[in-house]
Amino acid sequence: MTFAEWISKARVHFPALTQENCRPTSPADDSYNCIAWAADDVDRWWWPDPLGQKYWPPAIPRTESIDAFEMAFALFGYSEKSSSTLEPGKQKIALFVGSHGRPTHAARQLPDGWWASKLGQQIDIEHELSAIEGPVYGTVAVVLARTDV
Repeated sequence: MTFAEWISKARVHFPALTQENCRPTSPADDSYNCIAWAADDVDRWWWPDPLGQKYWPPAIPRTESIDAFEMAFALFGYSEKSSSTLEPGKQKIALFVGSHGRPTHAARQLPDGWWASKLGQQIDIEHELSAIEGPVYGTVAVVLARTDV
């Protein structure tokens, strides 16, 4: 499938996605998800499921809440609330929530100001932050920053 064909199919879930506001970076892979990707872990699927079937950092509540996700990313130094604007010397994570108010997605900001995301079991993309807002991931709830490491 070409990238144009993939975009055409993906627009059902991500209506703002275009060939101009995203670019593919890797093939589909179901061994990790967006939360793991944002944490720079491509070996595990992260989710705070109450039965402990997926990886979640020890001592962080296994609840689908922004607070729990903020605590998880704070372990990596992402503790400062910020804007999505590119800032020299800062690395950023954007946490999305759906209409139900629970976390749905995380994206990591790149040095050029674009964002990197793993789309579920699908491909990894680089994109403008708003390109993936919509019915699947909802909207950005918070952007967390840390000093560049």
